[in-house]
Formats: sequence, C-alpha cells, structure tokens
Amino acid sequence: MRSDNAPKRWFMGSDFTRHVAQAITQYGPISRTALSQILGLSQGALSRITSDLIYAGVIEEINDSTHGPGRLPRDFTPKERAERRGRPRTSMRLRAEERSFVGVSVHDTDVSVIVVDALCHELTSCHTESLVSTEPQAVIAQIAGIVNRVAASVTPSPVLVGVGIGAHTREGVDVTYAPFLHWDDTVHVSAMLEEACGIPTVIANDLNTLLVYENWFGAGIGLPRFALLTIGVGVGYALSEHGHPVDDPDNSYGLIGHVLVDNHGPRCFAGHEGCAQCLTTASLAQEYSTILGQAVGFDDFAHDARAGTPQAQTLINRTCFRLGTLIATAQNFALPHTILISGEISFLARLNTEPIRSGIRSFRPSQAAPVKFTILDFSWTYWAKAAAGHAIAQYIG
Repeated sequence: MRSDNAPKRWFMGSDFTRHVAQAITQYGPISRTALSQILGLSQGALSRITSDLIYAGVIEEINDSTHGPGRLPRDFTPKERAERRGRPRTSMRLRAEERSFVGVSVHDTDVSVIVVDALCHELTSCHTESLVSTEPQAVIAQIAGIVNRVAASVTPSPVLVGVGIGAHTREGVDVTYAPFLHWDDTVHVSAMLEEACGIPTVIANDLNTLLVYENWFGAGIGLPRFALLTIGVGVGYALSEHGHPVDDPDNSYGLIGHVLVDNHGPRCFAGHEGCAQCLTTASLAQEYSTILGQAVGFDDFAHDARAGTPQAQTLINRTCFRLGTLIATAQNFALPHTILISGEISFLARLNTEPIRSGIRSFRPSQAAPVKFTILDFSWTYWAKAAAGHAIAQYIG
C-alpha cells in the first residue's frame, strides 16, 4: 500500500533551521562558532536552533578529539571567539545513522539500487539489473522488487526513495518525457512506486541528482559556483550557485547537446555538423567505424582506447580536444570556479588530458585565468548514490 503518512521531512522548522541542518550535513563536524560565521547567525539564534535539532534527534554535540574536522567553504577561515579559548572544543554532527535512504538510478537499459545513511555512506552494495521491459508498469514493478529486497536488509528502514532518471520530470513526482525508455506520455512514477513498495518517493532528472549530490556530499562542497558536464549516451550540463542548483524546467532537455565544438565534426541526428553530440557513445561508435572502415560498436572503441591502438588514440585526441572546447564554452558563459566532468564515458578524458587543455586554450583569452576541471570517478553506484543524495536533500533541506 501507498504510505501517505510516512514522513518526507526529518523535522519541522523554519528556513533558518533547515539551513543550519544543511550546513551541518555538508560541513560537519563543525563548531558552533564556524557555523554562525558561515550562516551569518548570532550565537544566540544558532544556539536555539541547534538545541531544537538536538532535541529532534537530527544532530548531536561531539568532542573534537574523537572526530576529524569537516570540509569548510572555500576561502573560509573561522575566527575563534576569545571567551571560548581554553575550553574543551566541541562540534555538531548529523546523526546520519538514524535514517536510511534508497537511491535508484534508471539508466539506458539497466537500473541500479543502493541504500545509504543520511550522509550518503553506503549501507548495502549496489544492485544492478537489466530492464526486462521499458513499459512503465514493468519498469516500476522491477524497481519495486529490487527496492523491497534491499530495504528489508537494512536497519533503520528507509524513509525515502530517490529516483534519478534520464528524463524530463515534473514537481518531483512525474516523468513527462523519457527518450531512452520511449516514454512520451506522463508517467506517475512517484505514486506508482510508493504504491508498490510503501515508501515515499521523489524523482528527478539524473543530472540534477548528481549536481545536488556534489553540492551536499561531493566535490562541490563549499564551492561558490561550479558546473557539471556529463558525456555518455547524451551530453548534460548543470550549474550550481552558492550551494543550490540553478534550476529551470528546461534543464533536463539536454540544452548543451547541440553547442558547436568542431567545425569539421560529424553530423548529428538533428543535422548539425560538429555539435556536442559528437561526445556521445553513438556518435563515437560511428566515427570510429569510419576510421576503421568497418562497422563497430562503442565497446570496441573503448577496448581499443584502453589498449592504446593508433586508430583509437586518434579519436581520443580529437574527442578530448572537443571536450576542452565545450569546457571553455561553459567557462566563458557561466564563469564557474570549477567544472566537474562525469558520465559513463568520462574515462576517455583521463586517457589524455593534454588535448582537453589545448581545446580550452583555443577558446580562452591568453590573459584569462586557467580553467579548473576535475574528472570524477564514474560508476552506476555513484549515480545511484546521487539519487539517494537528492532524496536526503529533500528530506533535510
């Protein structure tokens, strides 16, 4: 049965209370002094809020000597209050072990499911299955079956399911368009999954879940502005500003996918020559087939790329230069502090970063600051955790 009365929020409170809980989640363990300086709250206001959160069982006070410090915002240095000097140092931490969450990543022809605590630490291994059908009812039934199995193996029982899917979503409950699943009509994913597994469910575009995850638990913690680029079956782009996604209903339509990156590149399905679609698996397979003079798939290219064959190396260099061009374009428009690179074929970027830098330099003024980019480790476990991270952000923030 659908669990209508199950909590979708950990606690009741003001926006200030949620900001404090979010900051402790992101930066904890963290002292009250540092927390008040980051959030611009008085010591008295912060003390009242943290007391309420302690009473609600959301956070706890710990001795600094038993826990290492958390990650603080970039360029932030806490100023110690004089009256605190010489006293035992204490910090606030989230009681992450008190809640568990399920993360579901629906990708291409597979689904991956994992359970984590409130700091997105893994409580189970990641379970991945091939979809037996792309029909909505069948997909939901298969996801529910996996969720029910993994949820039964953890304590405490999960309070929320987060679903990340390569689709256009609406209000965290419906999918209105999912091209790789061939869904053109609205599918009430949240209600259907809640009905099937009895756990409240939130859904989001998978790129957006990854952006939230990086903000709360990953490489984006404390960064004032960063961008996320993903390459794989499609090309994705998202931007974070002061710890929050720059959101728009059109974000999940892959708007950056047709930005020009190579005047002499291959033609995409929409008829554009050299757009960012040349960074996708289908385009790379087609281009590699042309180089070899015979039809091959992306897996063949990936194998040869890792083996370092000359033909594959040629395409790697070309692809990485194009990626550098796309990175420079994103940097020139959005001016992020850092650009994070992910996606199922982001491993190609690790094979030769010099063409990436060459592509960036070709479209950046020589006087401009160097572009910082980080190639993230990719796995479907990571994306399933991102879906869970998005659920945690909804539950706390």
